[in-house]
Amino acid sequence: MMSLSAMCLGLFVNPPLSPQYTLWNFLPKNLFEQFRRIANFYFLIIFLVQVIVDTPTSPVTSGLPLFFVITVTAIKQGYEDWLRHRADNEVNKSNVFVVENAKQVRKESEKIKVGDIVEVKADETFPCDLIFLASSSTDGTCYVTTASLDGESNFKTHYAVRDTTVLCTDEAIDTLTATIELCPSCTLSLGPENLLLKGATLKNTKKIYGVAVYTGMETKMALNYQGKSQKRSAVEKSINAFLIVYLCILLGKATVCTTLKYVWQSNPFNDEPWYNEKTKKERETFKVLRMFTDFLSFMVLFNFIIPVSMYVTVEMQKFLGSFFISWDKEMFDEEIQEGALVNTSDLNEELGQVSTGCVCICLDGDVDGSALPARSPCSGIPHAPLGPDREELFLRALCLCHTVQIKEADQVDGLMAHPERKYTYISSSPDEIALVKGAEKYGFTFLGLENNFMKIRNQKNETEMYQLLHVLNFDPVRRRMSVIVRTSTGKLLLFCKGADSSIFPRVQQEEIQQTKVHVDRNAMDGYRTLCVAFKELTEKEYDRIDRQLNEAKMALQDREEKMAKVFDDTEADMHLIGATAVEDRLQEQLAETIEALHAAGMKVWVLTGDKMETAKSTCYACRLFQTSTELLELTARTVGESTATGSFALSWTLSQEYGLIIDGSTLSLILNPSQDSGSSNYKSIFLQICLKCTAVLCCRMAPLQKAQIVRMVKNTKGSPITLSIGDGANDVSMILEAHVGIGIKGKEGRQASRNSDYAVPKFKHLRKLLLAHGHLYYVRIAHLVQYFFYKNLCFILPQFLYQFFCGFSQQPLYDAAYLTMYNICFTSLPILAYSLLEQHISIDTLTSDPQLYMKVSDNAMLQWRPFLYWTFLGAFEGLVFFFGVYFLFQNSSLEDNGKVFGNWTFGTIVFTVLVFTVTLKLALDTRFWTWMNHFVIWGSLAFYVFFSFFWGGVIWPFLKQQRMYFVFAHMLTSVSTWLAIILLIFISLFPEILLIVLKNIKEKNHQVRNKMMYHTPLAPLCPALLPRQSGFWAWQGQQEAWQPACAASPSPLTLGGALHHHILVQLLWEVAAPAQSCRGQQGRCCC
Repeated sequence: MMSLSAMCLGLFVNPPLSPQYTLWNFLPKNLFEQFRRIANFYFLIIFLVQVIVDTPTSPVTSGLPLFFVITVTAIKQGYEDWLRHRADNEVNKSNVFVVENAKQVRKESEKIKVGDIVEVKADETFPCDLIFLASSSTDGTCYVTTASLDGESNFKTHYAVRDTTVLCTDEAIDTLTATIELCPSCTLSLGPENLLLKGATLKNTKKIYGVAVYTGMETKMALNYQGKSQKRSAVEKSINAFLIVYLCILLGKATVCTTLKYVWQSNPFNDEPWYNEKTKKERETFKVLRMFTDFLSFMVLFNFIIPVSMYVTVEMQKFLGSFFISWDKEMFDEEIQEGALVNTSDLNEELGQVSTGCVCICLDGDVDGSALPARSPCSGIPHAPLGPDREELFLRALCLCHTVQIKEADQVDGLMAHPERKYTYISSSPDEIALVKGAEKYGFTFLGLENNFMKIRNQKNETEMYQLLHVLNFDPVRRRMSVIVRTSTGKLLLFCKGADSSIFPRVQQEEIQQTKVHVDRNAMDGYRTLCVAFKELTEKEYDRIDRQLNEAKMALQDREEKMAKVFDDTEADMHLIGATAVEDRLQEQLAETIEALHAAGMKVWVLTGDKMETAKSTCYACRLFQTSTELLELTARTVGESTATGSFALSWTLSQEYGLIIDGSTLSLILNPSQDSGSSNYKSIFLQICLKCTAVLCCRMAPLQKAQIVRMVKNTKGSPITLSIGDGANDVSMILEAHVGIGIKGKEGRQASRNSDYAVPKFKHLRKLLLAHGHLYYVRIAHLVQYFFYKNLCFILPQFLYQFFCGFSQQPLYDAAYLTMYNICFTSLPILAYSLLEQHISIDTLTSDPQLYMKVSDNAMLQWRPFLYWTFLGAFEGLVFFFGVYFLFQNSSLEDNGKVFGNWTFGTIVFTVLVFTVTLKLALDTRFWTWMNHFVIWGSLAFYVFFSFFWGGVIWPFLKQQRMYFVFAHMLTSVSTWLAIILLIFISLFPEILLIVLKNIKEKNHQVRNKMMYHTPLAPLCPALLPRQSGFWAWQGQQEAWQPACAASPSPLTLGGALHHHILVQLLWEVAAPAQSCRGQQGRCCC
């Protein structure tokens, strides 16, 4: 009997993880979630008041819009949860094979229990966490990819439990009898190499057997799952602020009307006229209770000033608008055959507000997501001139010191094999593949591992065999890996490769200097460098190492510490052979995209795990740092030097651009200061420095530190909007922490894109996503929000004014049908179409001119100034609607036959002017007309006319009072009414029309002025007339130096290669007149 320690479990099964609702709890849970929103809860209270209290309007007027909002939102959330259920069922309902009674039994993966022996075949996903028992491979190994766990699609090697390796058939594995105990008397140690995690995929192995040890919520995948924090956009915060203002207006209106009603009723004749005497119950009611009831009635009468339908329109705009990002063909990548992905549609408009904050970019690893093609190996760099033997030793080290495996296939996860060979290298590190292929180019080819023997083919086309004894795997603390091999002659060799900082202290110091020069130079050029060392072992030394390694592996306590000590002792007193450099190419248009982000006013921070020299070179390559940028280094080395000298001062120059470089260890001191008083303000000083810099580079960063940086920026004064973009699992924490998280799709796993709010195939697509889509989404939704508050103020203000002319009797101005359908039918579709299709500036212009992005930054369109403008515009138009019709009714006879119009005709005329005005106002604001805009705008007006004829043309049996019967038709028989409607619409829209005309004239004059600047011939400039202190110098692209503009070219329009022409021409225009006076007879400069 065998006992596997450290596993104390119950019989858990695999339940679904992600869905929020079930069929039974959807209705109560969804209603609870929706009524947590202030606006929904408010309208629910208003609806209950209408049901309980005798109010002037029917409960239908509030209940129907609320029901519409709740229903649409519930359908949307139910659909999204159904998608999650469907995705879960694809996993949990998938079939797996479990060995029972020496036979394979088919089960659904959600029914696997702890203790079941599961068979997994090649390219299948592990259904739960398994202890690896046996494999189809004779050496008891298997290869897996963990792309869904850590974003890495490279192959990782796992090993079966040593005592169960031989149980490689159904019959043999069925004979296994074992227990899993917490405190056993006889134990067999297990390590991470024996554990196969749920979500990983079996590769390059026909089949494996494993025993289920963690299922359901106990799996590592479930335990590591982080629910996304609720992210609220700046627009939502503005809506809440505006909502409070309009609630105050509502309370003010209700209070004023309630007060004035009792002032007006202080006259006994007004309180109880002869034709409307009070009942006994009304006389006995307490006055305070009557006042409270009247206050509630006025609240109900004016409650439509709160735009509850705005919330459902915003939801629909975000949901439908997200498809435009997914459908964008320019963001479709032919290589991976995928386009952009929207995981969170609630933040569409936030893409247009990043200018106020910073963009945190992770440039770890291969930015374009391509492991092999983007990496090219460089030749070995020896510490001294190599002889033939030493050069061969270096190349053999590259062929032996790795975990690369060989697969007989043409393609594996995007890693293309060379046409001339029929196998492919696979490894957990693309760098290792690059180095093995580099050695192959110099004549040493790795042929694979078979029965613990590594085979290589040398330059003489001879096959060499090396017995693989031990692999000292790479870990981020040691930052190196080693192998111990035995040659065919019996010689024992240890080969080690790793970072220079971990190799140099372990080799002979006299061997370092020359190699260090090469390493530093290649790091500055942007290559990732590794150093290679070796040492020869005696049999006695190897026996000691072998014994210590086996003891450390068997340890049940402090195993990692004991293994690290053995590794440290083994990897000592080595000899340096040389160094390698691996190129990590940037994606196409990466530099241009970062330049565009800078031009759009964004501060760009690069967070990377690379060493400082490599990261700095990468930042220069992607133009994050310019040649004129002064770099400030805040690293462990510079801090130590400044501490030793006692000074660390800097004088800032306004005209100078600064860039900051900081490493992970220094950042730890800043983010986690000690308790002394001097270190408590490190963070504030650091933030002040960062705010003065145009770009920040953070190197040697841990994943947790990336999230800390984002959190620190989010919490600074002004609450800047942050955006994080990354392509690996190490970036997930910062993606979740930022206001907006963007993942880059690629071939190295999708963990980042799955946890992000948005995902794009390539970094270059970020330009259009932010500068075009983000800009337009913000403008659209900002206009939507302002328009809703504006049109509801236009709607309710006449109702408020009407109370002054009806004795504050709570008489409604509009019919109940109009109250109900105003926001649902008559005015909803035009603004929805506008918020989906409007392009006030073309997409090409937005993409090519990043500075346009800054015009809507800092939530510019939802500040108090534009809000007040829309509010005053709504108040002005509401006054025009009411008093215009009021003055029309001064002549009570508006028909030829002498008939008199009544109060319902008065309200219908006001409502007709209202509907046409707010709809035509939106038509005036539309700059990008499509057939859909025409259809919904003119169709909504036609529907209103049709509905009014239909509603007033039929006697409805369910209505107690036929107050609207034939009102609309009779109203239109009056010529005066027609003229009044047209005139009032024009008066209401006249200020807006005037502003549009003036704006167009201003834009046209600006275009004419620019055209004159471009086409007016100018004289060459004389240096005598152009003083240097004016700052007018032109950049000579070929000479890479600043020159006086006169020396650049006889033609001023061909001066600066790096300057924008319109800036240059404007400066030339200002000095053209004095330049004319300095011309000789030949038209040349006489100076």
